Order: sequence, then C-alpha cells, then structure tokens
Amino acid sequence: MLDDTMTENVIVEAAEAMSSELSGASVFRAEEKSTPSLALREWRRSPTMLSSQTAAQRLSGRMPPPLAINRHGRPALLPNALITTPHRTPAKTGIYPHVLLSVYYPQIFLILTSGSYLALSSVVALGANIICNKIPGLAPRQRAICQSRPDAIIVIGEGAQLGINECQYQFRYGRWNCSALGERTVFGQELRVGSREAAFTYAITAAGVAHSVTAACSQGNLSNCGCDREKQGYYNQEEGWKWGGCSADIKYGVEFSRRFVDAREIKKNARRLMNLHNNEAGRKVLEERMKLECKCHGVSGSCTTKTCWTTLPKFREIGYILKDKYNEAVHVEVVRASRLRQPTFLKVKKTQSYRKPMDTDLVYIERSPNYCEEDTSTGSVGTQGRLCNRTSPHTDGCDLMCCGRGYNTHQYTKVWQCNCKFQWCCFVKCNTCSERTEVFTCK
Repeated sequence: MLDDTMTENVIVEAAEAMSSELSGASVFRAEEKSTPSLALREWRRSPTMLSSQTAAQRLSGRMPPPLAINRHGRPALLPNALITTPHRTPAKTGIYPHVLLSVYYPQIFLILTSGSYLALSSVVALGANIICNKIPGLAPRQRAICQSRPDAIIVIGEGAQLGINECQYQFRYGRWNCSALGERTVFGQELRVGSREAAFTYAITAAGVAHSVTAACSQGNLSNCGCDREKQGYYNQEEGWKWGGCSADIKYGVEFSRRFVDAREIKKNARRLMNLHNNEAGRKVLEERMKLECKCHGVSGSCTTKTCWTTLPKFREIGYILKDKYNEAVHVEVVRASRLRQPTFLKVKKTQSYRKPMDTDLVYIERSPNYCEEDTSTGSVGTQGRLCNRTSPHTDGCDLMCCGRGYNTHQYTKVWQCNCKFQWCCFVKCNTCSERTEVFTCK
C-alpha cells in the first residue's frame, strides 16, 4: 500500500517528467510534502466533491471554491496539486487532447494501488504515457494498450477491482479470504502457488474486466464501442418478437478482456496455460449468463409486438457460479511437445487418456496450502485474529478457522435507541435498548 508521501511523490515525479514535454504550460506545487494537505483531508471526507467537476469547469475557472490555494493563488485539488495553466487561449472544449489527459477520468490513480485511495481525485495535467509508466504490474503489451486507450484503462481497473471485491465476498468465511489481493495493485496480482484459489482469482478478474468494459460501452463511456447492433431489427417469427433497444455488446467486452488480461502471460510454462484457461473460463461463464429482456408494445397494455435485447447479469451471480466451479476444480497436468519440450496443453491428471478439461472448468496444477499460518511464499496471511463462529460446523466455525489453535472470547454491550414513537407536538421519544454480545477471534 502506498502511503501519502509515496503517492504524492509519484504525482510530483510524473509532473516533473512531463514538464519538459509540455510547451506553453506551467506546473505549480501547492505545498510542501511533509504533511498531508488540507485538500487531502477534505477529499477523504467527501471524495465526490472533486470527481464531479469537469475538465471544462476546471480549465475555464468556473468551478466550486477550491479546497486549498497554492502560492500563486490558484486552486489546489490535491496535495502537491498539479495546476497546469496554458499561456495561449485554450480550444472551445478547454482541453488539449494531445497534451492533457482529460480529467473526465477522475479515477486515474485507482489503478496505482487498490489499497490507497489518496489520488482518486482528478489530475488536471498528466499525459497518458506518464500515467501508464507509473502503473505497477503492467506487462509491455498492457502498457501499450494503456497508452493508446487511457479511457479504457480506467474501466479495466474498475473491472479488476470488481473481481477482487467479489472474490473477497465469496471467500469471506474461509481461511483464505482473498484479502491479500486487496492490498496489491489491481493489475498483475498473482498467487505464487498454482492452486484452486489462484484459478478462481484469474477467472473472476477476467470476467470482471469483460463485465466492466461491456457495461461502459452500453452506457457510452468508452470510445470505439456501443450497443450490439448485430441483430438490430431481426424478427423472431417462432416466438413473436424482434431485436431492438440497446443490447450489451458482450463480444467486444470479452475480446477486450482477452487482449488485455491475457497479455500478462509472457512465460511459456505450465502456469501460463493454467492462467489462460481460467481467464477464458471466467469470460465464458459471463457470456453464457447474458440475459434477454423484453418490452411489450400494444393498445391498452396488450403485447401485440415485443422488443427484446440482451443485458449483463448481476456480477454477484457470476461470483456464485465461479465459486461452485472452484469447489469442483479439476487437477490437471501439462503435456509437453515431443521436440521442443515446451508446455503444449493441459490434460486431466490421473487419467490414462489425454482428456482435456471442459472450457468452463477451473483448473489447477498444485494443491492448496492450508492457509493456517502466514506465509508470503504462498500468499497466505494466516487466520490469527480472524472472527469465527463458535457453534458453526462449517469453514467459518472456530474449530476449522482457527486450525486447532483455539480462540479468544470478547464481550461487549451494544446500545441503541429503540421503540421510538412520535409525540404531539412535536418530538420523537425513544427507549434505550442494550444487548450483551460475544465475539470470537482465532488465537
């Protein structure tokens, strides 16, 4: 996780690198780096204040009162804020497309680290090359996509974070709860062991990116894509409806996810085959769960004609399906080419035939560790201090969660207002209720 000073240094360093490229522009620093600025403290309380301001508002000067003022009297939106003021008259849009990365993308630094939201607010003047070079974990092909599509990299980051959040929800009651992924960059995360857990993280992240890109296209938030027009106007005579509305272009989302997510698999080894298979399995599950929505047209509510379109499923549904596939994950081994001895394809282990796993199966090549103790080599954070259920026989129970080490009991009293009634006139009278509660944590 990046602390305040480290993230500020990233911003300042990027600005210094870019200052030599910007002709006719001045870069100012709001204040010293020693302590978090007023802007930072205010943004942590109300982050939407900054992200709601448009690029045109910022550059034209029509914007809400600033959170901080730099030494030149200009608004400072970040600690060590970068305020770029072109010396020549700006274009009508107020943006130089080849010089500025538009602040219509206020979440550009979400992709720096998922554990620190310091720099989520808008950055007025950072070029795409500078931004992409500062994102940790990108493979060369991913960095090239970032530089050519800075608008898409924001959506990709949101999709990857969507997958991580779903992973943490699905495994919230297990010894391994996906928490380590939340502390890393949302790109390039990898469990070192090729286990079931690694299979799930790759599948859910690839599906999350495809889901996020498809949704952004349907909402008009990405260039070069939109609604799926392939079947627009086609009439289904058997069921009596025609294609219409804005169908989600899942093919574009899946292909974009394939181009970006799969690009990080550079090494030609068994783990690469495993990761690519699980990436595709996650996208395949999403594609198969697309939903058909319809709207009736006719007099007095009749359904004389019906228009239908495809929509994305709730991502929670994808999470449940992939969790089931995690429970039934297939142990595979690599078949190597006879000459080059390089990994060629995967086959189900412990079978005499060369039977390949199904397209939507999650596959793994190594058995999972027990995740009882902290071990950086396996990505295990251990279970010490985890909450557990004393009476549960399942994975959230203290016996299983604590790996036989025992548990601590904590007692506290919960107090709240209850039985509230309106009294004439005019106040509400409540009683005070309390409840003594016990919680249990692993030793």
